[in-house]
Formats: sequence, structure tokens, C-alpha cells
Amino acid sequence: MTTLTDIARPRQSSTLAEAPVSLASDERPLAKRLGPGRRRQGAAALGPLVLLAAWVAGSASGVLDPRTLSAPWTVVTTTAELVADGRLQSNLAVSTQRAGLGLLLGILFGAALALVSGLSRVGESLVDGPVQIKRAIPSLALLPLLILWLGIGEPMKVITITLGVFVPIYIQTHSGLRGIESKYVELAQTVGLSRAAFVRKVILPGALPGFLLGLRFAVTAAWLSLVVVEQINSTSGIGYMMELARTYGQTDVIVVGLVLYGLLGLLSDGAVRLLQRRALSWQRTLNS
Repeated sequence: MTTLTDIARPRQSSTLAEAPVSLASDERPLAKRLGPGRRRQGAAALGPLVLLAAWVAGSASGVLDPRTLSAPWTVVTTTAELVADGRLQSNLAVSTQRAGLGLLLGILFGAALALVSGLSRVGESLVDGPVQIKRAIPSLALLPLLILWLGIGEPMKVITITLGVFVPIYIQTHSGLRGIESKYVELAQTVGLSRAAFVRKVILPGALPGFLLGLRFAVTAAWLSLVVVEQINSTSGIGYMMELARTYGQTDVIVVGLVLYGLLGLLSDGAVRLLQRRALSWQRTLNS
């Protein structure tokens, strides 16, 4: 097991300490211009609205062939019909359940492996190598093997999503664990914190930004994996609805499914970003 000092890698700060004060003051305006700053209300919706406007204009002018891409008003009508007969709700519920279960398992699995690898040299030797190998192999490339092992039922679909989720959770959480600044380690040793207290009060809060960043990647990976697995001999879900529409040449239903996937991804990413702002508010307090 590593000592408290081994958990964090010290960062070089002498260069910053020796920098002239005038340099720091000169760079402040540049940092304000180039920094992310605070986004205005509704700024995140600007891109999708521009895309929607281009879609409407292309359909109204005849540039977009309705056989190639259905018009927005056709998609709205088709959505209303799917809602009226209950198909949309039932397939959406199944897809959300699959993605949610795979995401939950992937988060638990990836976070557990990151803790084992990040808090122990032995654990890192045993865990990090296999995870990096899995990182180099796309989860979808494992589909033929998973189908042979598990068949084409729900376990195969959930495990495929889990495999796509746990890698970004592991990578970012492990990076957060190893990126704890050495001054916090020294402070913990000075006040005599036990290893358990050090992990609970320093390591886990310090790794939280990395975990939440990994969660953003993981949410996207969950929906990407879901798109594929639902089109493999499924009998329910948004992907099944789209595959069935492809068989009958129903472009409007396919577009409805694509819009749903896009909205689900956008909303889930927005939820994680909101969680980031709430959970990491202490960082802004320390930096101010």
C-alpha cells in the first residue's frame, strides 16, 4: 500500500513563485478574455436552435428531399401519432431503463477500480494495465463475443453499455486521485490524520472533479452504446422502433428516434453539468 505521500504527486511550483508580480498582473486581462466565464441564460440552446432553423429552411425551400430527411412539421405530426398509440412512451421507457442500468453499473465498477488502483501501488499494477487494454478495444468490437456468451437478451445489452461507461469513469477518477496536490498530503501528515480520515476528507473530495468529468463522458457513452445494441434483434426500445421503420421506409419515424436520442443526450449532459456546478461550488469559493 502506498503512503500518504505516494498518493499525490508533487507539482512544481518554484517557477510560479519566482515569477515577477508584474507578469501576473499583466496576464489578468488576458485570462478574463480567454477564460470560460459565466455563460448567459439560454446560451446552450443557441446551437440547437440554429440547427433547427437550417432544417426548417431547407425543408421549406425544397433543398432537403422529404424522402431523404423528413420536414420538421412531419416529424412533429409523426411524434404526436406515436404518442397517441402509446408506442413512443413504451419504447422510450425501455431504452431509458437499459441506459440507466448500464450507466449505474458502469459508474460503480469504474469508481471501484479507480479507488483500488489510485490508492494502492499493487492495485495499480493489477488493474491499470487491463483497463488500458480495454480502453484500446471499442466496446462495440466485443459485441460478437458478448452475443456468443450471453445471447441477444437484456444482459448482453446492459453489459455492453456498462463496458462503454466504466472506462471514462475509471480514467478520470484515477487521474483525480493521482493529481491531489502534495501540500494537502503534507497538511494531513502535519495534523496527524489517519489514512482512513485522509482518504475521506482529502482524497475523495479532491478526486470529485475528475469523477464528474468522467461522468459526462460516461453519459454520452451510455447513449452511444444503447443506439447500437437496440438495433441487434431487439423487440423494444427506440432503436428497435427505428430499425422497424427502416424496414418499411418510414424516414419520419427514424428522424423521431434520432431527435429523441439527441434530446436524451443533451438533457443528461446538462444534468451532469448542473451537478458539477452544485458539487464543486467550494472550488469557486477557494479560488475567489
